[in-house]
Amino acid sequence: MGPHVAPLRDAVHALKYEGVRALATPLAALMAATCSLAPLPVAAVVPVPLHPRRVRQRGYNQAALLARELARLLVLPLHEEWLERARNTPSQVGLTRAERWANVDGAFRVAAAASDAGALAGQSVLLVDDVFTSGATLRAAAGALRSAGAEAVWAVTLTRARVGADGWAAGSAPDAP
Repeated sequence: MGPHVAPLRDAVHALKYEGVRALATPLAALMAATCSLAPLPVAAVVPVPLHPRRVRQRGYNQAALLARELARLLVLPLHEEWLERARNTPSQVGLTRAERWANVDGAFRVAAAASDAGALAGQSVLLVDDVFTSGATLRAAAGALRSAGAEAVWAVTLTRARVGADGWAAGSAPDAP
C-alpha cells in the first residue's frame, strides 16, 4: 500500500509494538481505499496468524485487527480460523532475505476443521499482513492455503519495505522498531 517509512512506519510500530489497537481502524481504511482502486476477485479475508505464544505476549495479532476491519469495509467474510501458525518462529527483524525464507518455511498450516470441511476448495482468498519485506511470510502462508485447495491467494499489506542495493531500506532491517 505504501512505503515502510514515516508516518506509516510509525503507525505500524505503534499498532504492532506499542499496543495502540485503535490504529487498526484508520489503517484498514487506507488498505480498503487501496483495494477499491483495483478490486480483487476474492471471496474471503484471512489474516496472517501469529503463534499462540506470541499472541499471549503481545495480547493481540495486529494482522488480525487489520483484517477484521478490512473485511468489514470490503463486506467480505473474515476467516481467522482457517490458517494457523504451526510453529513459533523467531522474529524476522534483522534476518537476511535467505534467513527470512528459511525461518517461515513450513511455519503455517490450514486448521484441521477448515481442511477437513473443504472450506478452502475453490476459494479466492485475500491474505492480510502489516508489512511486506521479503515476501517470505506471505509466500509461506499462501502456500498452506493453496495446499488446502484455495484457487487463488491475493495479498495486501499496509506497508512495503523499500529494498536498496544493500538489501534493506536505509541500510537497516525494515521491520526494526
